[in-house]
Amino acid sequence: MKFNKEEIKGILPHREPMLLIDEAEIDESGIAHARYTIKEDEFFTRGHFPGNPIVPGVIQCEIMAQSCAVLVKDEIPGNITFYAGLNNVKFKTPVKPGDTCEITARCDSRRGNIYFCSAKLEVGGKLCCKADLSFALVPIEK
Repeated sequence: MKFNKEEIKGILPHREPMLLIDEAEIDESGIAHARYTIKEDEFFTRGHFPGNPIVPGVIQCEIMAQSCAVLVKDEIPGNITFYAGLNNVKFKTPVKPGDTCEITARCDSRRGNIYFCSAKLEVGGKLCCKADLSFALVPIEK
């Protein structure tokens, strides 16, 4: 199952500048593969750091989290995703404007409305970040 940016907008509630997936695919084994190219003028690199822009770690984690959320696309309508935890986060290689992030995400388990996932973010085959993420699907209050 492949999704372009417009189709992802039908899954996730995020919008620019916080929609951080350009395309995604869920393979036959249930693993998500997503991509996001860091633009030169991203709000998060303008001040981090002038003259040497680097994608903040929290943004890398958000890219991975959005990639994980695609895995539960059928459960999202009527709910919103909230981080429940980040564990075993490791940063290995800086991510810079112009880089295309390639994310691999899997849902390892579920307990009620809490999902436990693992993800990694690579650029050009080099590991940049990996983490165990958990998030809750919470009904949207009207």
